[in-house]
Amino acid sequence: MRIKTFAAFATTLLLVALVLNVAAAAAADQHSGTWKMNPAKSKYSPGPAPKSNMLKIDSDADNMKLSSDGIDAAGNPTHVEYTAKFDGKDYPISGLPNADTVALERPDASTIRSTLKKGDQVVMTVTSVISKNGKTRTSTFKGKDAQGQDVNNVVVYDKQ
Repeated sequence: MRIKTFAAFATTLLLVALVLNVAAAAAADQHSGTWKMNPAKSKYSPGPAPKSNMLKIDSDADNMKLSSDGIDAAGNPTHVEYTAKFDGKDYPISGLPNADTVALERPDASTIRSTLKKGDQVVMTVTSVISKNGKTRTSTFKGKDAQGQDVNNVVVYDKQ
């Protein structure tokens, strides 16, 4: 009788541990966290580069919430924010003069592709990739800025 009770207890304990492990892995998305722009490793074309930028991302397999705060090249504060699903549909974005919606896709666990639109017109695509060690996020911006100039920026962020 004691062996059956112990076996039932051990099996239950193992199942609970497995469920907790799966839940922790799902919650620990590699894009989530606070990311600080590394100006020495970033390239802005056209310039000038912002003085600072900090991203706060809360992401899981289905959704992403992003909040970006920084100081632009002229010393003005910036704030961009959105919440969207990885379904390719348009969601509102605030804080950008040249975009009012964002659509997200997730080709793989380390990559997020964001398509920014003003009305129905695509103005920018941003591809963000997390490094293998999880300490660096590289975002490549391609498109047009608010003045209609071509943009080809590579912004490197370090995990905080």
